[in-house]
Amino acid sequence: MQSPHAVGEHLRSTLGSLIETHGVPAASVAVLVDGEIVTHASGLLSTATRIEATTDAVFQIGSITKVWTATLVMQLVDEGLVDLDAPVRTYLPEFALADEAAAAAITVRHLLSHRSGIEGDIFTDTGRGDDAVEKYVELLAEAAQIFEPGALFSYSNAGYVVLGRLVERLRDTTWEQALLTHLATPLGLRSVSPSPYEAILHRVAVGHVDAGDGGEPQPAPFWAMARSNEPAGSMLAMTAEDLAVFARAHLRAAAGSSPASVEEQAVLSQTSAAAMRTTEVRLPRVAGMGAAWGLGWEIDRDEDSVLFGHDGNTVGQSSFLRIAPEAGVAVVLLTNGGDGAGLFHDLVDPLLRELTGSGLPEAPVPSAAASDPAASEASDRNTPDVSGYLGVYANSTVEMEVSQDAEGRLWLEQRPTPELRALGAEPSTDELVPYGDTSLIARERKDGMHLVLAFLEPADDGRASYIHFGRAVSRSR
Repeated sequence: MQSPHAVGEHLRSTLGSLIETHGVPAASVAVLVDGEIVTHASGLLSTATRIEATTDAVFQIGSITKVWTATLVMQLVDEGLVDLDAPVRTYLPEFALADEAAAAAITVRHLLSHRSGIEGDIFTDTGRGDDAVEKYVELLAEAAQIFEPGALFSYSNAGYVVLGRLVERLRDTTWEQALLTHLATPLGLRSVSPSPYEAILHRVAVGHVDAGDGGEPQPAPFWAMARSNEPAGSMLAMTAEDLAVFARAHLRAAAGSSPASVEEQAVLSQTSAAAMRTTEVRLPRVAGMGAAWGLGWEIDRDEDSVLFGHDGNTVGQSSFLRIAPEAGVAVVLLTNGGDGAGLFHDLVDPLLRELTGSGLPEAPVPSAAASDPAASEASDRNTPDVSGYLGVYANSTVEMEVSQDAEGRLWLEQRPTPELRALGAEPSTDELVPYGDTSLIARERKDGMHLVLAFLEPADDGRASYIHFGRAVSRSR
């Protein structure tokens, strides 16, 4: 399966059965191999309209949008208009947070690498006008600061909206228009759709959500999230091939190669493309967030067989991109519901192994004993003291309580706010078991993975200051 033709045959013979296995209504795949992009799609774009998926259909890419926003910022760096280590206020003098010292200290690099400390999951809808991003950033004047800038990694949607506003200010246009002018057009991409107004001109995938009765996933009640969060990934849509072209442009830029075709222009310098995928910060071992982070890219492996990329989730849609630079391989998977994470693993892991010699990093799982509640009951009670983990951790969107019952079993209860529930989040209770020295892991698998919680920065009384699962949430009591 080393040739583009063989990859195409493999996709045609496996994708249909895999989406059925994972309850995914439709999926679109693009694989970059030997400089060529191979595409295939299968399933239904909507279970209501029964329109079939084709390779020219656009899907939302969710938070993979952040890499596009990061690329727009790095273009400004290439042009000498932005200094990565300058305070954001150099370019946005009005930028304000509840913590004045933090607002003055946060740099562009902090934002790109998710180390700003701004509470990240703020989804305020500021309307559909061209000033939606500007209004959102103004509202951050009330946003909480989780930690001092640069102290930790905490995935931040809000931070990327600030970067989107920086792009708007320095380009004197909207983020949407900047993306089309400086990325989509130079790359020759005609299906990139920053909003529903462009997406409606194409075949469009509709997100699907669990019906709750074990039946077929149902179309989501709305197509996109708020425009205010678009630089972070609330509505950008494109074909799988579009995203693969973007990945190829990054690969060729970092290698110092010329564009792949006469239709494409270089969009980034070699220095900036390489910097974006160079480790800036390492993460606690959590599920689905990589081992490290660069200036926009999630880094799964930065030694031996390098692998980087990004994932995305919106209302009923999940997206995945992985790039293996030494082999010149990129794999894109776009889905519109069901077990997208499970499909990603079962499709992409064997593809990467065949094409690069290395698959996806192994996902965290409970120990063999912990996976069997009856067999592990005594073992769980004999683990190191976990009293420092117990308590409530909260931010403006969710309250997370870690407790221990009379039998010594550990539990996580998550209570999302009404605002987060409106976006599809539901209250949940999950059993946890010890995992490593400073972490707990969910006994049961959900959404394609076992949730891992790291407990960081113990205070003088031994209690953790933060619970960390890719996002850091402060202890409240």
